[in-house]
Amino acid sequence: MNIESKLLELGLSLPPAPKPVGLYKPFVVSGSLVFLSGQISRDRNGEILAGKVGDDRTIEEGKKAAELAVLNALSVVHHLVGSERIARIVKMNGFVQTAPDFHEVPAVLNRASEILGAVLGEAGSHARSAVGVASLPMNATVEIELILELK
Repeated sequence: MNIESKLLELGLSLPPAPKPVGLYKPFVVSGSLVFLSGQISRDRNGEILAGKVGDDRTIEEGKKAAELAVLNALSVVHHLVGSERIARIVKMNGFVQTAPDFHEVPAVLNRASEILGAVLGEAGSHARSAVGVASLPMNATVEIELILELK
């Protein structure tokens, strides 16, 4: 499965695999499952798209943050796990830093789900949790975790 060529068709590309900024691993394999550590809305230059959706970020900027976070997650999969080993995305946990009265978290995370579906086809269809939170590491707008099944 060549996720890089699928991303190019969408006008997107993988950033370098992010390095952990704490005492944790970027992923853990348990049996046939891979658990990815959370990936934040950081661009390929290391700049973090930060702030709360519904306060200092628009819903469109939130969607861009979700795009950045899922691209970082796919980069970990591609560069460190091996995208050819993906059987399917089992679950995506998405966290969006929001203003207290913002209730469109699923709409923000839909962008990440769309990318997974476009790149992986049916294997990208997944269960999902969409959670609004008061804060995220480094003030990131979005953080995404993935659980994958290996072939």
